[in-house]
Amino acid sequence: MTIQRMDNVLIVVDDLDAVISFFVELGMELEGRAPIEGRWVERVIGVDDVRQEVAMLRTPDGHGRIELAMFHTPKAIRTEPQDAPVNTLGIRRIMFAVDDLDEVVARLRGHGAELVGEAAQYEDSFRLCYVRGPEGIIVGLAEQLG
Repeated sequence: MTIQRMDNVLIVVDDLDAVISFFVELGMELEGRAPIEGRWVERVIGVDDVRQEVAMLRTPDGHGRIELAMFHTPKAIRTEPQDAPVNTLGIRRIMFAVDDLDEVVARLRGHGAELVGEAAQYEDSFRLCYVRGPEGIIVGLAEQLG
C-alpha cells in the first residue's frame, strides 16, 4: 500500500489571526476555522485537556494545505528560538511557486515578513528567496524563469 497524497502540514501558532492573514496575502484560501476539543482529539494527539482553534488554508490549485492550530489549553511550548536559523533541525520552511517573486515579497512585508537572506537566481531556471513571517515561520518562494 502506498500513500494517496500529502494532505496538510500543521503549524502551531500563538497569533492565529496574524498567521492566517499572512498566508491569505500569499494567495492561500481559508477553507475554514473552528474550535477543536474533546476526547477524540486528545486521543489522536496524545495530550489531555485540549482546547484549540484550528484553521485550514489551501493553495489555489486545491492540492496543498496548511493547518494552523492555536492551543488555548494546554498552552503551546517553544522548544527553539522563535527566529531559528534555517539549518536548525526539524521542519524549516514551506516552499511555494509564485508568478512574481518581488511583488509577493513586497506584499508580505506588509504583514511583517523579512527576507532571511536575499533573492538569488539559480542558473536560468529560478529566482528564489526565503522570507520569515509571523511566528518566525520561514516560507520559500520560487519564481520560474523563462
